[in-house]
Amino acid sequence: MRSFTRLPWVPMTGRSRRAKLGCMSRFAWAPLAAAIVCCAFAARADSALIARGRIIAEKNCGRCHATGKVGKSPNPSSPPFRTLQQKYPLADLEEALGEGILVGHEGADMPQFRLDAPQIEALLAYLASIQK
Repeated sequence: MRSFTRLPWVPMTGRSRRAKLGCMSRFAWAPLAAAIVCCAFAARADSALIARGRIIAEKNCGRCHATGKVGKSPNPSSPPFRTLQQKYPLADLEEALGEGILVGHEGADMPQFRLDAPQIEALLAYLASIQK
């Protein structure tokens, strides 16, 4: 059987290019597309998680704490949530939130509440998102 050498000035046709590169080249874009889709879903999931955390903060803590990126706390002795990281590592709050925080703020008793794991994750994500 004769073997032919391709001449460099003769362009490759679609069929010969695929044969040379193999069938995997047709799907080389797939990992990139999958990564883009995953990032889009992760960003949407993160924003939903943060939104749930904001609702939890407002419902359980807004009576005393400033729970947003701006504003004063209704109780002056309660630190704004946006500055919590300056005093406490946020990761340390996970256990306290699961067991129930039992502290007060000079004359105002802090309401006792316990959060489950998904609520803690949401609240910590929200707190991290608003830190200065």
